Amino acid sequence: MPEFILNIIFLLITPFLFIGLINKTKAFWAGRKGASVFQPFYDFVKLLKKGEVISTTTSFIFNTAPSLTFATVIFAGLLVPIINQKSILSFEGSFILFAYILALGKFFSLIAAMDTGSSFEGMGASREACFSTLVEPAFFIILGSIIALSGNYSFQSLSLILQKASGLGYMIIALSVLALFIMMLIEGCRIPVDDPNTHLELTMIHEVMVLDNSGTDLAMILYGSSMKMIIFASLIANLIIPAGIGLFYSALLFIGILVLLSIIIGTIESDFARLRMTHVFEFIFIMSSISLIILSLTMISIYKN
Repeated sequence: MPEFILNIIFLLITPFLFIGLINKTKAFWAGRKGASVFQPFYDFVKLLKKGEVISTTTSFIFNTAPSLTFATVIFAGLLVPIINQKSILSFEGSFILFAYILALGKFFSLIAAMDTGSSFEGMGASREACFSTLVEPAFFIILGSIIALSGNYSFQSLSLILQKASGLGYMIIALSVLALFIMMLIEGCRIPVDDPNTHLELTMIHEVMVLDNSGTDLAMILYGSSMKMIIFASLIANLIIPAGIGLFYSALLFIGILVLLSIIIGTIESDFARLRMTHVFEFIFIMSSISLIILSLTMISIYKN
């Protein structure tokens, strides 16, 4: 029971601190003091207090999509183990529901962007849909490989793989962490795939899709995006944290991994610029290539055993 309560607390609170630490890291490398790590929370509250400006060309789809998208992210977070390898909802095949519940939220965000009638938002929706078609197969290949090695058909297989890992198993874990990290950058719309601070519509992907959103809707969209990063960070943490180490040490290691990931992302965003659109797909194909290598190593491991 304590794990479930901590899971909810971590799922709701850590997204603000995670983005705050990324911004703090970027400020450090720029030689600035930077805003407080709680600034994303202050911005969230400020947006909740603001009114909404809604275009007359939009329909009920635009009005309901932010709430539906945020609800899908929350539900996906309930399926992922966070503290002590325990998730609030756990059953065989939960990773399939996880992938498609996030895809459902992505669908609502795409049609909401197109509902505005803006050519810029339609352009961003097209790019986002294209990226999703590359991310989803890689996710299933990685999870399928880990499940094949661990023999467990839920997200618990992420922590079990470390117990059953041989020489090839450790390589599979390392490559899975790298692929999920790239996936987190893509789904979180971070550099080098997208720049959350850009204002150039022709180069924007996710940010251009929310140009017409304001107030509470924009708050939910930004909160959901940062929560999605925490969810993928949790998948990475479950691959690294050993099973059965206790609630306290599991929570401590989870926090440490989140801090490390936020510093790495902040450093990447300080040292690298957003890739040209023609090169973004090459970066995403790195993740796809890694997933195929993981599948090959899994087949070799199964054949040897």
